[in-house]
Amino acid sequence: MTFTQKETDLIKDMQNEEKLCIQKYDRYAACACAPELKQLLTSIADTERSHLQALNQLMSGTVQTTPPSLQANNDNCAKANYTDEKCRNDDAFMCRDLLATEKHASSLYNTSIFEFNDPAARRMLNHIQSEEQQHGEQLYAYMTANNMGNA
Repeated sequence: MTFTQKETDLIKDMQNEEKLCIQKYDRYAACACAPELKQLLTSIADTERSHLQALNQLMSGTVQTTPPSLQANNDNCAKANYTDEKCRNDDAFMCRDLLATEKHASSLYNTSIFEFNDPAARRMLNHIQSEEQQHGEQLYAYMTANNMGNA
């Protein structure tokens, strides 16, 4: 598969965004006070790694098969037992920062979907964008469950 210069540049941008997401999720998981948040951030980091792998394969000309549609369920979001307000505030800051990062990543994927010529590549990018949106929903649900204010 051959890409236009614009498509190649967009893949590089998305790869850089995924690398940033992975670094943030890994660092914040290590710093999070609540074990429930650590688990959530570690899980999302793993998904971000799969996104980077898919983009690396795309750059080499291979489009991954698009997995089945997401089945989001944030109804049973983990409620942490915060006894220290500083810990709650620190975790809330990380969640807000990650939510902003997810909004940016989703926006980048949205633009890219419209710029790619190959239908399979567009489907794969659309799937990744859906997962980025799900990450935002998971973060928001965690914040809501733990009374972390408005996102």
